[in-house]
Amino acid sequence: MKRIIYTLIIIFLASSAFAQSSSTDSVKTDTITKKKHKGFHFEFGDDGTQTTEKDTAYHASKAPGFSFGLTFTRFDIGLTALNDNGSFKLTPANQFLSYRSWRTSYIGFDVLQLGYRFSSSFRVYAAAGFDWTNIRLRQSGTILRDAPVVTFVPDNVKYDKNRLSATYLRVPISFDFRTHDDADGRRFHFVLGPELGVLLGSNVKQESKQNGDLKLGGDYHFTKFRYGAAARVGYGAIGLFAKYYANNMFDNSPAQDGLRQFTFGLSVGW
Repeated sequence: MKRIIYTLIIIFLASSAFAQSSSTDSVKTDTITKKKHKGFHFEFGDDGTQTTEKDTAYHASKAPGFSFGLTFTRFDIGLTALNDNGSFKLTPANQFLSYRSWRTSYIGFDVLQLGYRFSSSFRVYAAAGFDWTNIRLRQSGTILRDAPVVTFVPDNVKYDKNRLSATYLRVPISFDFRTHDDADGRRFHFVLGPELGVLLGSNVKQESKQNGDLKLGGDYHFTKFRYGAAARVGYGAIGLFAKYYANNMFDNSPAQDGLRQFTFGLSVGW
C-alpha cells in the first residue's frame, strides 16, 4: 500500500515539475493563449487545457463542450474524524474505536473523469477514483473479522501499530465554479457536490514485538455503499477539501448506529 502511494506521489510531483517548467519557458515569450482539446485526453492537475505562445495576455475559451479521459488529479491527503451522533466525542459503546487523531488518515485520488464545460467559469464533472481510510486505534486489542457485529476483544499486547482500514471506490459528482485566469495563469476554484462510495475491502493491520506483523483482511462491517457531500476550495493546483458522509460508517452493527465519518485536508490538482 505504501509503495503504491509513494509511487503515485512521485509520478504526480514529476508531472507537476514538468508542467511548471513548460509554463516558465512559455512566460519568457510574448503571449500565451489556451487551446481546447476535445475527446479523450490524459491529464495531470487542472482541466486538460494546454498553452501555446502568442501574446502577453491569457485568453480562456468559453466554448462549451464535453471531456472524457484518464486522469490523475484531486490527490487528497488529510485526516479523518469520527462523528458519534453529532459529537466528536465517542460514546462509551464506541470507546474501543478511540483513535490517534494525527495518525488517522485519509488518502484518495481520481483516475477517470467525464465532464461538461458550460463556460470558462463553470463546469460539471463526474469522476471515479479510490480512497483509503486508516484509523489508528489507541486501545490494545483486536477487532474481530467476519463477526456478527463489530466486536472488539481487548488484550495486553503492546502494539506499535493497531490500524483499522477501509478501501473505497469513490465517485464524486462536482459543480466547479472557477474565476478567470489571473496574470500568472492561475484561477480560484470553488467546488461542491455529492460523493458516492463502494466498499472494495477492509482489514486490520497490527505490529508488535509479541506477535510480529499481522494483516487480517475480512468483513469489519464497513458500510458497503457510502454517500455524502464534498467541498473544495483552492488556487492554482493547490486547495483544501472537506467531506462528510451522511450514512453510518458501519452496517448491521446496532451499537455503532449514528457513527459517521468526517474528512478534511489538502488537495492537489483539479
